[in-house]
Amino acid sequence: MSVFKIFKTGVIDENPVFVKLLALCPLLAVTTSATNGLAMGLSTTAVMIGACTVISILRKLIPNEIRIASFVVIIAGFVTILQLMMQAYLPPAINEALGIFIPLIVVNCILFSRVELFASKNNPFATIIDALGMGLGFTIGLVIIGIIREFLGAGSIFGLELNRNESTHMLIMIMAPGAFFTLGGLIMIKNFYQLNKKGTSR
Repeated sequence: MSVFKIFKTGVIDENPVFVKLLALCPLLAVTTSATNGLAMGLSTTAVMIGACTVISILRKLIPNEIRIASFVVIIAGFVTILQLMMQAYLPPAINEALGIFIPLIVVNCILFSRVELFASKNNPFATIIDALGMGLGFTIGLVIIGIIREFLGAGSIFGLELNRNESTHMLIMIMAPGAFFTLGGLIMIKNFYQLNKKGTSR
C-alpha cells in the first residue's frame, strides 16, 4: 500500500469521526469550542504517533500472550508524558476543559484499533504515516464539530467573537444534545453527498 493511500485512509476513507464513529465520548464532550477540539485532536495524534511507532519497533519482541498489557503500558507512558507537558506549557483553561479526557486517551478505541490492526503488523515508517493520517482525521473531525458548536452556541470561532447578538445564540449547541445534533447532521450531509456521487457516476 502506498504512503498516500495509507494517509488518505485515515483522513478520508476510514475517518475515525465521520466513518468509524470512534472515541465519541471525548469527541462529544470537548468540542464545545474549536480550540478544545484542536487541543484534544493534536494530543491524541501525538500519543498515537509515539505509541504506535514504539509498538511497531517492538512488535516482534512482544509475546502474543501479553500484547494487550504491553500496549496499555506503552500508551500510558506516552499519555503521562503528554499530560505533564500540557500542564507545564498550555494555558490552564485548556487543561481544565480537557480534564479527565487526556488520561482517558490510554483506553481510546482509535489508538487500540490502530495498534492492533496496523502498528503490530507493519514497519515503523508505514505506522507513522498511518498514525498521522488517523490522528489528522480525528483532529479535523473535532475541529469541524467544535467550530459549528462554538459559532452557533456562543457566536465565536477559536475565541474570536463574530456574532455579538446573544439572542441569536443557541445555547443547546454547547450542551450535550448539541454535540449529537452536530455530529448527526454532518454524517447525514456526508452520506447524502456520497449517495448523490454514486448516482451521478452511473
